[in-house]
Amino acid sequence: QVQLVESGGGLVQAGGSLRISCAASGRTFSSYGMGWFRQAPGKEREFVAAISRSGGSTYYAGSVKGRFTISRDNAKNTVFLQMNSLKPEDTALYYCAATTVTYGSSRSAEYNYWGRGTQVTVSS
Repeated sequence: QVQLVESGGGLVQAGGSLRISCAASGRTFSSYGMGWFRQAPGKEREFVAAISRSGGSTYYAGSVKGRFTISRDNAKNTVFLQMNSLKPEDTALYYCAATTVTYGSSRSAEYNYWGRGTQVTVSS
């Protein structure tokens, strides 16, 4: 069982930066690939970024590639999402999730555990 708690969301102006975090409970954090997803009002949840168990492999949705960076600290059971050059269309509730897939996944159905989300709002 893994419990995930996101933090660090907030209101930021377009062009600004924000780093959100996800703290995981349990001693097996490094056994899970991790991902970030987001959901804007009236839209479906979408994949943002994923990272492998070791942190050595990452991949991103095309809409955030080059602007967002996913990372993890297995010693602190935490995964991060650094978001730069934010745009109003990045406004959403951001969720972290854990999967047994080694390299993470862009498919939400492959994730076993989910946090409750942290709100990111980008003003124009």
